Amino acid sequence: MNQAMEHQIELLVEPIVKEKGLELVNVEYIREGAHWYLRLYIDKDGGVDMDDCSAISHMVSEMLDQNNPIPQAYMLEVSSPGLERPLKKDEDFIRFQGSLVTVHTTSPFQGYNEFSGNLVGVINDEIVLEYEGKRIAIPRTLAKRTHLAIEF
Repeated sequence: MNQAMEHQIELLVEPIVKEKGLELVNVEYIREGAHWYLRLYIDKDGGVDMDDCSAISHMVSEMLDQNNPIPQAYMLEVSSPGLERPLKKDEDFIRFQGSLVTVHTTSPFQGYNEFSGNLVGVINDEIVLEYEGKRIAIPRTLAKRTHLAIEF
């Protein structure tokens, strides 16, 4: 149900975010303890600031109050995706080719649940990485989470 709700919210929110010249990176609708949270992650070239987050929060809050797509009480949070930005859309995989990424899988793939390497791209619905001196192609259906990685 959460994925369906996230998708519905994404369809409602994305036009508002784009109108302000920003990118909707991710939508999370999750329960933590007794509370529900709707988290929107936004970005733009050069990064977002508090004014961007505040403006989107205000506009989205008004729209959600009018449309009322969420049946229970929730807290709305709008922020930057941070340094470990998730990669979800095809455009993300194109934009960040050559970047260091980490792929977490839903079940072991070639004996592992996590791979870090330089992103080659998505080829035939597989996430292709340069991993330990060779290329590895991870089926996109197995990827639970893919995000930029920080190199220390």
